[in-house]
Amino acid sequence: IMGANVGTSVTNTIVSLVEKMFEELFMNYPVLKVCKEDIYESYLTLKNCYYQSGKVLICGNGGSAADADHIVGELMKGFHNPRRVNEKFLNKLISLYPEDGLELGQKIQEALPALSLTGQAAFITAFTNDVSAETTFAQQVYALGLKQDVLLGISTSGNSKNVINAMKIAQAIGMKTIGLTGQTGGELKKFSSITICVPGTQTDRIQELHLPVYHTICAMLEAEFFL
Repeated sequence: IMGANVGTSVTNTIVSLVEKMFEELFMNYPVLKVCKEDIYESYLTLKNCYYQSGKVLICGNGGSAADADHIVGELMKGFHNPRRVNEKFLNKLISLYPEDGLELGQKIQEALPALSLTGQAAFITAFTNDVSAETTFAQQVYALGLKQDVLLGISTSGNSKNVINAMKIAQAIGMKTIGLTGQTGGELKKFSSITICVPGTQTDRIQELHLPVYHTICAMLEAEFFL
């Protein structure tokens, strides 16, 4: 991850760009102003996670599972920026593989480590069948989660049992937890270090508001580490 040990002028540029992205979110979606503090706090939590060499685990059901996969896509590859691999690693590839090291290095990108817990079909079906559907995400968090990691749990109702159980395990490990949910926050709010409760009560409206929230956070993180 880049972004550390940069000069003052670059740091100021990053701060200005991050602040601009953040404020543009509320210009485009004024209804999200009620979540402003929690959105920024979530960004800071994720930023600190990455500075501590942590990763982000994400889970949700249905449309929220699709959102989990979507977020991983924005973090693990270039979003607004190309994120060229760092020169030291590129030179190592060239040294190790003279024939195609340069081409390989030009076709990979810097990443912010993130994993969607919704995409492990073999594990999920086996664990659901053999043990419990309500603890599939919790089992993955227990197996993969480290103290420096963050769990992002997405639930439009705030009452998805499998997401809540995952948050409980994450808290027991010592991980920070972020809930992305609807207006009330549901039970999820009790088990989240930070809860972003977008002002919606219908599933489709909540999901429509989740999209600009996580797009903005991903863009802010990319600016922080890969300007």
